[in-house]
Amino acid sequence: MSTYQALWVTETPHFQQKVIERSLDDLPEGDVLIKVHYSSLNYKDALSATGNRGVTRQFPHTPGIDAAGVVAHSSDPEFAAGDEVIVTGYDLGMNTFGGLAQYIRVPANWVIKRPAGLSLRESMILGTAGLTAALCVDKLLDAGLTADAGPVLVTGATGGVGSVAVVLLNQLGFQVTAATGKAEQADFLHQLGAQTVISREELTAGADKALLKPRWAGVVDTVGGDILFNAVKALQYGASAACCGLTAGIDFKASVLPFILRGVNLLGVDSVELPLLHKASMWDKLSLQWKLDLESLVKEISLKDVPNAIATMLASQQAGRTLVRID
Repeated sequence: MSTYQALWVTETPHFQQKVIERSLDDLPEGDVLIKVHYSSLNYKDALSATGNRGVTRQFPHTPGIDAAGVVAHSSDPEFAAGDEVIVTGYDLGMNTFGGLAQYIRVPANWVIKRPAGLSLRESMILGTAGLTAALCVDKLLDAGLTADAGPVLVTGATGGVGSVAVVLLNQLGFQVTAATGKAEQADFLHQLGAQTVISREELTAGADKALLKPRWAGVVDTVGGDILFNAVKALQYGASAACCGLTAGIDFKASVLPFILRGVNLLGVDSVELPLLHKASMWDKLSLQWKLDLESLVKEISLKDVPNAIATMLASQQAGRTLVRID
């Protein structure tokens, strides 16, 4: 097969997305050619598909920061034709043609062999969002979070990272409080395992104060901005917040008081440039002791459905994860 189908984003002059036929020769150089079976839709993909230069500099382009499939050809002895593999992060879907296509070609040091405990489909229900959620929880546990310490807050809880974090924390025995700006999704969040659902308005109350009443034993923050700092101000003594998102903004009005009076910790979480060994270890954990049933939060679509799904995501009408089946 010398051609393949891919989501193609063009600037003419407005950004448009459509599925087109491309040649395998158009793919970048790389060690491993992969036939993609599944991808997923992430907020970063939606930004790339609508021309955000902070994500993708050159157009036309194929987004997709996630891909799972089968090796078609490899020049690296670590991989052989037929191996089932996962690629997430690094430059995939940013300035390298991404996983919203039938084929990708990437460096071998971006590729992880599929853990035995996960199918290709399950790996992409998780995708970058699930990996990031697990990294956040792992950092909180390493910082001393215990299930008997009190409620753990998840912000942006209906999103990809937030929804997986709710499921994982609940499965690990934590009392989960889910924060969302989508009141109509309260039942959805309760079904995922949140014991309490609070509004964005409640979470932003007291933004003008340097400290708030201690409330959270830990925080998984997916939104950033002043919502993040309000959460930090309400951490219990010695507790931590894991920060991985910025949909509410990249800045917040900070005070040192929570850090020097309560000894709290702000933990940064990155899943893009994470060393491959650490990434593979977390995928192993997600395939074994942290394996999750995420069918209740996933919607499966085909490649041709992606443009409509992008519009839904950017309109803040999506909840959970969107799995893309690459036909």
